[in-house]
Amino acid sequence: MKALVIEKPYDATVKDVPYPKPASDEITIKVENIGICGTDIHIFQGEFLSPYPIIPGHEFSGTVYEIGENVQGFEAGDRGTADPSLFCGHCEFCLTNRGNQCENWGAIGNTVDGSMAEYVKVPSKNVVKIPDSMSFAEAAFIEPMACVVHGMNRLQLQVGDRVILFGAGAMGQQLVQSVKMAGASEIVVVDISQNKLDMAFEWGATKGVLSKNIGTELSEEKYPNGFDVVIDATGIPDVIEQAFDYMGKTATYLQFGVTPKNAKVEIDPFKLYNQDWTILGTMAINHTFLPAFQWVKNERIDLKPIISKEISLEQTIDFLKGPKDSNDLKVQIKI
Repeated sequence: MKALVIEKPYDATVKDVPYPKPASDEITIKVENIGICGTDIHIFQGEFLSPYPIIPGHEFSGTVYEIGENVQGFEAGDRGTADPSLFCGHCEFCLTNRGNQCENWGAIGNTVDGSMAEYVKVPSKNVVKIPDSMSFAEAAFIEPMACVVHGMNRLQLQVGDRVILFGAGAMGQQLVQSVKMAGASEIVVVDISQNKLDMAFEWGATKGVLSKNIGTELSEEKYPNGFDVVIDATGIPDVIEQAFDYMGKTATYLQFGVTPKNAKVEIDPFKLYNQDWTILGTMAINHTFLPAFQWVKNERIDLKPIISKEISLEQTIDFLKGPKDSNDLKVQIKI
């Protein structure tokens, strides 16, 4: 079969690789759509936890192609997607509902071969059937939506909270919709793209600020008390340091964007202590794939406008190399 393989950092190729035949309790899916995640770019750049060579891709959908032994409830042709999480199920963290911190953590497309290929094999317990009313493109969005659900569970937003969000990309657009539904009274969004800010406004943002104008638009005179909640969805260290400037007293900070693994930022520890700040991280998915599926299935989140374009496997190599179009939201691969 044809697959995109990252041989080592900054070295990717599309080539023929062996078909992933399912073992017992596994299903092989014929891939239709794959979302390109920021994590995939970090893997390409050697900034994540992945081994090499690896087939990336953890946001995907398709149809059941082959079923391994002991698999029940599925048949060839079923439309579906899959939670990429590979939790061991028996370590201390798995047994205390912290699977995303599993001592033996793994994920399809991150630690084992993923979906940027014609076929991908997955544990049958991870597969979720999708209704005919849901497109393959939307189904490939369930994994990133599951990341948002976990982030929202971590955040525990209070009704009436005033929120500032840095980054209005695909994840930022989902966060805007989710934060609005959770009851935020004000949602200020900061980005380099006016188009992205305009879209965020459609979802419920109350103010959009171009990053170059942040000093005047969000001055201390205009926002003397800062914000109750600060969220970074960029993963850019310089942006993260700037984001802490907008923390109000007793504010909560959520690091949603994935940073390079060796990145560093500075924070004022006196303010952390003196102003009762709470700082949270949110790592991938934590048993939130099914709740995200329900949100998408019941159209609580609008995903179609967030898909900027579809490209081929071959075109994906140039996309990973960059540069990126600042107006792109979610780019998907179509097999």
